[in-house]
Amino acid sequence: MSTDTPAALPFTAPVTAALLRGALDLERTDTGLLPHRLPAAARDRAPDGQIAFAEAQPSGVRLAFRTRATVVELAARRTRTVYQGVPPRPGGVYDLLVDGDLAGRSEASGGSVLDVDLTTGATELRPGPAGTVRFEGLAAREKDVEIWLPYNERTELVALRTDAPVTPAPEPDRRVWLHHGSSISHGSDAASPTTTWPARAALLGGVELINLGLGGGALLDPFTARAMRDTPADLISVKIGINLVNADVMRLRAFAPAVHGFLDILREGRPDVPLLVISPVLCPIHEDTPGPSVPDFGRLDEGRVRFAAAGDPAEREAGKLTLRVIREELAHVVEQRSATDPHLHHLDGRALYGEADAAELPLPDALHPDAATHLRMGDRFAALAFGAGGPFAS
Repeated sequence: MSTDTPAALPFTAPVTAALLRGALDLERTDTGLLPHRLPAAARDRAPDGQIAFAEAQPSGVRLAFRTRATVVELAARRTRTVYQGVPPRPGGVYDLLVDGDLAGRSEASGGSVLDVDLTTGATELRPGPAGTVRFEGLAAREKDVEIWLPYNERTELVALRTDAPVTPAPEPDRRVWLHHGSSISHGSDAASPTTTWPARAALLGGVELINLGLGGGALLDPFTARAMRDTPADLISVKIGINLVNADVMRLRAFAPAVHGFLDILREGRPDVPLLVISPVLCPIHEDTPGPSVPDFGRLDEGRVRFAAAGDPAEREAGKLTLRVIREELAHVVEQRSATDPHLHHLDGRALYGEADAAELPLPDALHPDAATHLRMGDRFAALAFGAGGPFAS
């Protein structure tokens, strides 16, 4: 359960870098420690607030420590997002893992609210107090504990309180998987932080995840490529496509060179690391219709804004991108580069979510998968990438 006034516990540990995994940078704020998923140099290159908004939501970031505690509290201040004219979405969820198994799930109290006007993009921040997430009834033995932070709420970490001392978890003897993608990789409508498709796949594959899924921010930005180049990793994947279409930021002439440039930067620092290029999952509204994607306020399903493709299929002749075009181009780029890069691989995103899946589990807002689809995609990626014969097989 969550409470604003938790019972006093005898041990308090400040949250430090030694307790955190999955973040590339940490910022000290007036409240506490703010994890960032992009380093400051990359954030400084971002052209607008979209990247800053997405990368400060700690998808894949978790505290990892060893303790005999039976009660664990995390004091944190969340910032949740509310879209004007739309019923509030569910609050962010914290997952507690004990020795790798899910042992608790909770939400934080308190926090700030960011009001967003979908029609204009204007935002207003309403500050609020820090709250507490509390987990009780843990086994009174030494154990490895992880607290996975909400993928959809900016989270400033204040302190970790327990009824027994904590020490940082030992460095894991596992490969590090660095992944970049769009809001689907960020988490979209997954049920919790360990059930986003990348987190699900990482847990099944026995790897350490660094998730650079950035809602609205998978745009082949060089600063993201440089951040990935400079991040130690044993496995790298890049999921490319949907944001280029739904933001309508690029034409066919620029697309393949931009992909080459992004991969060239990655290979400057990681020339021999297995690198998997993933094309878009199925998205019926953009398979043959260019973007941009626009909210359709005339269709509110269960309080959710649905999206529509605002482009014209005839515009493909002028070079506007669709998902089908992007898949063809990505397959060609990987085939071309593979002649001199034996560690480069390709995965058609429709192997994770395709036509049969869309018939059974349609995208609720026409863009993002639901919780069940995240699990399915994670299971499939684990089998295809980490399984026998896959590009990330151990």
